[in-house]
Amino acid sequence: MAVWARLRGHPGKVPDDGGGRRRRGGAAWAAGLSVAVVLLAVGGYAVFKKARPYLHGSGCQLTASAGKMSLDLEQGANSATIAAVAFRKRLPERAVVIAYATAIQESHIRNLPGGDRDSVGMFQQRPSQGWGTPDKLRDPVVSTSKFFDALVQVKDYLDHDLHVAAQEVQRSADGDAYAQHEDEGQILAAAFTGREPGAARCWFPPDKRTESRRPDALREMRRAFGSRLQVAGPGALAAGAASDPDSWNSIKAATPREGWAVATWAMTHAQVYGLTEVRYAGKHWRADAGHDGWTPDEGAPADNVIVK
Repeated sequence: MAVWARLRGHPGKVPDDGGGRRRRGGAAWAAGLSVAVVLLAVGGYAVFKKARPYLHGSGCQLTASAGKMSLDLEQGANSATIAAVAFRKRLPERAVVIAYATAIQESHIRNLPGGDRDSVGMFQQRPSQGWGTPDKLRDPVVSTSKFFDALVQVKDYLDHDLHVAAQEVQRSADGDAYAQHEDEGQILAAAFTGREPGAARCWFPPDKRTESRRPDALREMRRAFGSRLQVAGPGALAAGAASDPDSWNSIKAATPREGWAVATWAMTHAQVYGLTEVRYAGKHWRADAGHDGWTPDEGAPADNVIVK
């Protein structure tokens, strides 16, 4: 009763039996936990950011109005080469679509060392049928050139159904098979001929990067697109010249569409030639963030493709 009386006499006062210390200790523990959570989150993000380039592996993704496609790096590089050769020969997009559908059916757009009987390369052309020597037909630029040279000899090929035009060139056992790849051919053509800018993105992890060989890349680019492609810049151009990874070169294309075809070619060949950046028409692709694709870059010129 005495205790109750004292409490009633001082209603605002509660005896400290150690509970205050417990509350203060609990608050400090909660604050410490919050700090730890924040530190873990920051550290986890830093680890994720560092590991992110490795998480996606390697590949290419096409996102066009006609649909989406996934490719590996070899398929991406070969697709860009087919478009480049079409630019050199000044062929319409329909010819490119036919070439893509044919290459998908024959090789899945891969430069095969062999095939049925003596067939080789992307288009599975046969030396015994007069297409050329095996070593030449394993060269994507040469085999694509030979395919287009034969295609344009097909009378009114632009007006034929795709599988009819392709079969006139290939003389395959099943000519109707080419028709099933027309939709894919249209997606590839939209992305690699530059009709839909920045529709292709490619990426590879840091441990797959190679030593810079930009002079070799530029010579191969001109071999595919043609010698009229103007290449300049402070970077070395001569055959056998040392490649400075901190330098750059510029490529002047005849049209914005060709510019995007050039930029996409450089991106798809970046892993092979050790290229690290491509800039064009307000967009920027970087090898260390390739999965992000083409990101905004106000300084990227509209009249030249910059390759580093």
